[in-house]
Amino acid sequence: MKIGFDAKRAIQNNTGLGNYSRYIIEILSKHYPGNQYILFAPRKKENVRLKSILSQANISFVFPRGIAKAFSSLWRIWGIKSDIQKSHVAIYHGLSNELPIGIRKTGVKSVVTVHDLIFLRYPQYYKPIDRFIYRLKFKYACKKADKIIAVSECTKRDIVSFFRIPDEKITVIYQGCHPNFGIKVPEEKRLEITDKYNLPPRFILFVGSIEARKNLLLIVKALRDIPEDIHLVAAGKSTPYQLEVEKYAEQLGVKSRLRILNHVPFQDLPALYQSAELFVYPSFFEGFGIPVIEALSSEIPVIAATGSCLEEAGGRGSVYVNPTDAAGLSERIMEILNNRERADYMIEAGKEHVKRFSEAAIASEIMHVYS
Repeated sequence: MKIGFDAKRAIQNNTGLGNYSRYIIEILSKHYPGNQYILFAPRKKENVRLKSILSQANISFVFPRGIAKAFSSLWRIWGIKSDIQKSHVAIYHGLSNELPIGIRKTGVKSVVTVHDLIFLRYPQYYKPIDRFIYRLKFKYACKKADKIIAVSECTKRDIVSFFRIPDEKITVIYQGCHPNFGIKVPEEKRLEITDKYNLPPRFILFVGSIEARKNLLLIVKALRDIPEDIHLVAAGKSTPYQLEVEKYAEQLGVKSRLRILNHVPFQDLPALYQSAELFVYPSFFEGFGIPVIEALSSEIPVIAATGSCLEEAGGRGSVYVNPTDAAGLSERIMEILNNRERADYMIEAGKEHVKRFSEAAIASEIMHVYS
């Protein structure tokens, strides 16, 4: 079978939707090598994370040609249809919430993965024009797709609620994370990362964009009631919210215990996770929460927030707090740090939980949708 993918994010994004796109393409080509996988991308771009994918013989690219190269964004939205037909793909999979306009006219079956509808649940985090465009694109894709993949039960409920899509059209398939997070990092590499980023001996870790929705400020507030030898390390893309967090930390007198790392290469993340004592992810809302899976795979205890899908990602062994309850968060942190037996239980429960997010299981579920 020939399967086409919207590969814009796989090439251009180094986190989030890019990680998901690369992950799906890679595990399908690995576990179902008999298929041909055609990646439709608006332009060529060097991406070190694509190297392992490009080495596969069953993967090829289609880029806009001729005058379409000058209008690559329009090609991806509309002009791509003729290239989809010429490639004779049986299925076209929009990996990042979108499908080309007129996809049904190609005669090709279509699948779209919807990651979240946060722009509808928390509109205050988005510009009005962005909300308007996202709503048009997401709703169109959900209406026109033959099948929808939602990355969590929470996202599925939102698709049904906001877009009035029939329940039976949607399949929930969880995301997995890169296998590197489940591989024990050698002590030498961990020490190298400790020196590289000047990491404190004991620290809580947060990984994710430093933006208001991710709620890093809650952990900063909790630091007040945590012993001074416990630090907070946050790794993620900077936004103006970072200045707010740093200013508040200074006001609380805990800025010396806060370390924000903005440009951590992917290859350094497993060692960073495995050097932490605890992972805390108090996001107000997520479509799924891949950092939680990365932390569990790295064998560290997890505290996450209630209110979205993080209970699905973290499983029964993790701990959950209200994303506005700083005192509750500090209590949970101390309960885990002061109780080695409980921490070990959470680690073992997490190892068992992440088995459901294995490459083979996810690839099989996606192929079932295609079939």
